[in-house]
Amino acid sequence: MSVQGAGLSTHVLDTARGRPAAGIRVELRAVQGQTRTLLTGAVTNADGRTDAPLIARGGLRPGTFELTFHVAPYFADMAGVEGAAPFLDEITLRFTVADASAHYHVPLLVSPWSYSTYRGS
Repeated sequence: MSVQGAGLSTHVLDTARGRPAAGIRVELRAVQGQTRTLLTGAVTNADGRTDAPLIARGGLRPGTFELTFHVAPYFADMAGVEGAAPFLDEITLRFTVADASAHYHVPLLVSPWSYSTYRGS
């Protein structure tokens, strides 16, 4: 893939309900040593995706990044979850972009009690 095709995207899937997770706030930060710099933020849409890539095509650079997903408000509204506060609050995924010419897709699969991720395409 050429640099023009490279970018960073994400989506969130609610594995407890078996559907996309809408309304989750996502923040992207660049990490350099102890410094974390907010690059952008977005909210997932009805398809569990952000309306635009977090880093547009051609804008991806090598480095370390963090995606933070604010899942507590989403699960606080979920009927049938016991307790006043959700178990998970913020989920931060730290990852490294080595090949800026490749697209990086970082999905989050989440339930009220657990999560997983992978590098998608």
